[in-house]
Amino acid sequence: MSREELRRAEIDENERTAEQGTAAGMTRRGLADEEPSRDQFSLSEGDAGDIRLERIVFIGRTYDEYLRMFHLKPEDLKGRTVLDCPGGACSFTAKARQIGIEAVTADIAYQFDPAALEAKGRLDIGHAVQHVESLGDQYRWDEFGGPEGLRSERTKALTATVEDMEQHPERYVAAVLPVLPFADRQFDMTLSAHFLFMYSDKLDYAFHEQTVGELMRVTKEEIRIFPLVDQSSRRYKDMQKLLTFAAGNGWSAEERPSDYEFQRGASSMLVLTRN
Repeated sequence: MSREELRRAEIDENERTAEQGTAAGMTRRGLADEEPSRDQFSLSEGDAGDIRLERIVFIGRTYDEYLRMFHLKPEDLKGRTVLDCPGGACSFTAKARQIGIEAVTADIAYQFDPAALEAKGRLDIGHAVQHVESLGDQYRWDEFGGPEGLRSERTKALTATVEDMEQHPERYVAAVLPVLPFADRQFDMTLSAHFLFMYSDKLDYAFHEQTVGELMRVTKEEIRIFPLVDQSSRRYKDMQKLLTFAAGNGWSAEERPSDYEFQRGASSMLVLTRN
């Protein structure tokens, strides 16, 4: 399918959803908020033999959001290799590479053609913005100024990601956690946003432990995970158990504040450091 055909399909889908009504569209996609639900995929534990584009929500954040989210400055990353996992439609890698940071991203979505992901991402942004707007008091809109500001930032991230995927596909690695196709200690730092603790009602403790263990395996120095709450802003209940696991593998752990809070209560990160 050509890019133009995909764009036409996107328009047709938007029109069908408008006819069905917002509630029906949200139910069909299973969106609980801005993030994909675990009825869908985004580098999840799902059946790798049954991965379909319609089961993936392709939404992401910008490079600038990442810096605030993970309390980083560009100079903190210069000269380091960085893994973004799962990356989705986040433009961190695209921008980081432009300023000399050696970044790579991994996600289950990257097995699909960039044009198909772009069309899917535009659909998903539309549905997500509508739904988050309906839950307005659960979000701090000063981050974006309102729903259209959110739409603009998500579209900016999507566009930059797709363009970079087309030009540098080697930076975007298809993978399904809790297994990553990277060497031991390949990256100095790993950043992991809006995945593990966000879906603690769907992803059990064993999966969390296996995933953190795999991120630890491929990381030489430091892992940062944001946020520490689920979609209802409840703190991850097995955090202490997971920290004990990390300590047993020789990693220290510290909770640090973030400079970013869109979902109320999602304002801190876990930093794991190799001793």
